Amino acid sequence: MTSPRTKRLSGLVAVAALAASGAAFVGGSSQAAANGPTMDIQLLSFNDFHGNLQAPSGSSGRVVTDHKLVTDPKTGVVSAADVTTDAGGSEYLATHLADARKGHPYSLTVAAGDLIGASPFLSAAFHDEPTIEAMNALHLDASAVGNHEFDEGYKELQRMANGGCLDDGAGANNQDSCPGGKTFTGANFDYLAANVVYSGTDKTILPPYTIKNIKGAKIGFIGMTLKDTPSIVTAAGVAGLQFKDEVATANALVPVLKSQGVNAIVVLIHQGGTPNQQVWYGPDNKPYTVNPTYDYTCAKGGSLAADSPILPIAKGLDPAIDMIVSGHTHQPYVCNVPDPKGQQRMVTSASSFGRLFTDTDLTYDRRTQDIVRTSVKSANMVVSRDVPKDPAQTKIITDYSALARPIASRVLGRIATDVTRAGNPGGESQLGDLIADAQLADPSVVTGGRKPEIAFMNPGGIRADLTYAYSPYGEAPGDVTFEEAFTVQPFNNYLVSLDLTGAQVKQLLTEQWSGSNAGTGKKILQVNKAFSYTYSGTTLGAVTLNGQPLVDTQTYRIVTNNFLQGGGDNFPTMAKGTNVYYGGLDIDAFANYLEASSPYTPGPLTRINVG
Repeated sequence: MTSPRTKRLSGLVAVAALAASGAAFVGGSSQAAANGPTMDIQLLSFNDFHGNLQAPSGSSGRVVTDHKLVTDPKTGVVSAADVTTDAGGSEYLATHLADARKGHPYSLTVAAGDLIGASPFLSAAFHDEPTIEAMNALHLDASAVGNHEFDEGYKELQRMANGGCLDDGAGANNQDSCPGGKTFTGANFDYLAANVVYSGTDKTILPPYTIKNIKGAKIGFIGMTLKDTPSIVTAAGVAGLQFKDEVATANALVPVLKSQGVNAIVVLIHQGGTPNQQVWYGPDNKPYTVNPTYDYTCAKGGSLAADSPILPIAKGLDPAIDMIVSGHTHQPYVCNVPDPKGQQRMVTSASSFGRLFTDTDLTYDRRTQDIVRTSVKSANMVVSRDVPKDPAQTKIITDYSALARPIASRVLGRIATDVTRAGNPGGESQLGDLIADAQLADPSVVTGGRKPEIAFMNPGGIRADLTYAYSPYGEAPGDVTFEEAFTVQPFNNYLVSLDLTGAQVKQLLTEQWSGSNAGTGKKILQVNKAFSYTYSGTTLGAVTLNGQPLVDTQTYRIVTNNFLQGGGDNFPTMAKGTNVYYGGLDIDAFANYLEASSPYTPGPLTRINVG
C-alpha cells in the first residue's frame, strides 16, 4: 500500500512519489514470480458504493438476473416480469473479491467514485469514516472521486484521504467523528482527482494518478469525476475549485505517464452510460421489452443509449489509454467502445451499492510494457449473499452499529400509513409534500421577522420511503426513528431562506424541464401546501400562493436546501436569490416537523397538476 506520507501529497509531487514507490496490493502476495515475456493481471472494480456497509434492502439490494411471464389473475393479460437476486453489502462484497483473487497472483482492485456520500445512516452518522475503513479492509488500491465525495466539502474529502478527527460535538448534530475514542487514519488506497484543481492553478486537490508496479509491470491509473460536478453538489463544498474537461485532462496526462515508462493506462472516471432496454423472448416465443439483466449490456446483445455521457468521453480519450472503468449512472455494462483510432476499448460499470463487481483479465506484454488490448476480457459478477460474511467487515458493522444505536433508535413521531416518493402525473409525491411543509415550518430560517412563504425541495434528495410496518429497533409499527428519517434525507444539507421575485419563481419552475434539464426527464421540485401550479408539457400554467396568482414584480421569501440554493440540479435562478440566510440542518427540520405533526397522515396530491 502507499505509505501514509506519500498518500497525503497532492499534484505532481505525489505522482513522482507514487511512481517511485511502485506500491501495489498483489493478490494478497508480493512474492509470486513473473513468468516469461507476458504476465496475466486481474483487475477487479466497482463503483457508486455510497456507504452501503449493511446489505441494502428493497430494489437497491437486487439485481435483474432473468425474466419470466406472469398472468394477471383479473384480466388474463400476460406480461414479462423481472427475476431478481438479492445482492450487495460489504460483508459479501469483500468475500466475493477475496474469492475472485484466488488463483490470480497479480491482482488490483479499483473503484470509480461515490464510495461515500448519500450513505445510509450507519456510515453517514460517522462522516463516512466506517466506509473508508471498510474499503481499506477489502484491499482497495485506488479510486476516482465522484460528485458525492464533495457532499461535505472538498476539505472533508481530503480528510477522508489523509485521516484525522473532526471536533463535531460528539454527536451533537447526529454525527460523530472518531466515536468512542476511535482514531481515523484515512484511506490506505489512492483517492484520485485529476480534473479537480484549485481555481487559478494547476494544483490538484488530490493526486491526479497513481502508478502500480507489479513485478516490474507498471500500470497507471488516472482518476476523475465528471466535469459537471459543481452543478450537482452544494456550491459551498466546491467553492474555490475548478473542474476540468475529462478528455482534455486524461489526454494531457498520457505523455506524463509515458515519460515515467508507463504505457499501460487505465482511466477511472465517475461518469457513465445508460443501457437500452432489452427485448426478451418468452417461452411463448413472443418479444417483450424488459429491464436488461445485469450481464446483458453489451456481452449478450445489449447496447448503451446513444446519449450516454460516457460515449463521447470514451471516443475522445487517447488511444494509449487501454481501459475505462466508469460509474455515476448506477448501471451495469461491459462494452467495447472504439477509441479515436477505431480500436476496441473496454468500458465497464458495476451498477451500485456493492451489488456487482467487474472481473477483468488482461495480459501485460513486458516487451512493449503495455496491455495487450485484444486480451482484455471483462464480466460483471453478482455479489450474492450465499457466501460467508467477511469477518473484518462484520466487525466494522457491529462496532459502529453499537455506537450508532442511541442516535438511530430515537423515535421522532408516528405516521398513520406509508408515506412514499411515488409521484402523481404532475410529479408531486407524499414525501415531497411532507418535506416541503417541514422546511416552511422550520424556525431556523426566519430572519428579521420574515417567514418563508414558498418551499422548494429537489426530488433527487428524497432517497427512501417511510414505511408503516418497518420497525428496525422493535418500536411500534408507524413509529419513525431518526435513522428512518435520515435515510429519507441523508445529505445533512442546511436550510436556506432567500428572496426571489414572482418572475424568478416562474423562471425557476420552467427550469424543471428546460436548459440543462431539457431532455433529461423533468426534475419536478416539491412544494409546500399553500403553493401550487399547473403545467402542460413544457408550458407553465397558473402559479398561485394562498389561492392568489403570483405577481411577477413582488418579492417572495423562499426556503430550500443549500444544494438547490447554490444552483444545484441545474436550477441557476435559485442562485440569483438575495438576502440569503442560512438556518439549521434539513434533517432536523424534518425530524421536528414529524414530532409536531404526529401522527402524520399524507394529504391529497393537489399542489402540482398537469393542465
